[in-house]
Amino acid sequence: MLDPDAHLLIVDDDERIRTLLCKFLARNGFYVSGARDAAHARRLLEGLDFDLMVLDVMMPGENGVALTRDLRKTRDMPILLLTAKGGTSDRIDGLEAGADDYLAKPFEPKELLLRINAILRRVPHEAAEDTRPKVLQLGPIRYDIARGELWHGDEMIRLTSTEGQLMRIFAGQVGDTVSRAQLIEDLGRTGPDGESAQDRAVDVQITRLRRKIEADPKQPRYLQTVRGAGYVLMSD
Repeated sequence: MLDPDAHLLIVDDDERIRTLLCKFLARNGFYVSGARDAAHARRLLEGLDFDLMVLDVMMPGENGVALTRDLRKTRDMPILLLTAKGGTSDRIDGLEAGADDYLAKPFEPKELLLRINAILRRVPHEAAEDTRPKVLQLGPIRYDIARGELWHGDEMIRLTSTEGQLMRIFAGQVGDTVSRAQLIEDLGRTGPDGESAQDRAVDVQITRLRRKIEADPKQPRYLQTVRGAGYVLMSD
């Protein structure tokens, strides 16, 4: 079951779209706030905690990709980008900036609702009942499986919800190859864009995760590529 008190932030400079989305999502059980641009969103973020942001890419001033990239320096709040540009390269830009998902305009509100619910289901939750957490050691990095947390010494490494889901998938199958097809399905990235586009989206997420767990992401020791098969996580 999803948290009935989830608070969403909708950021879109088009007042009509923003109002319609806020009303639609409120009718579906969410608390919803709206912002007209990135500057307005930043002011709201200073005083409120949100469970997910729906963010338009094409806005005057600071655009959605730039805002996503900057927020990722300090926040792991899930971000879903709305973009009028449906090309694969534009979507890859959003994922590389740290977005958890994307949706091309025009879209059906029901699809947005499904994607929001899918992201919220993937958000890591602390397992408070586990008194003896299992830990994977990846060189100087350790991954607390029970809590879904990645640590380097005393410093916690921030993971996006998608990166957190990837770590849980791999941690459950250490030493076993996980295919791209399985990752696409588990991450909820199946869609109309074609198999190659979905594969590329997963590859981007793997690249971003390697930057957080590998000493040399270009020559990975722990999150390895199995050519023609997928990926495998190895631990010490």
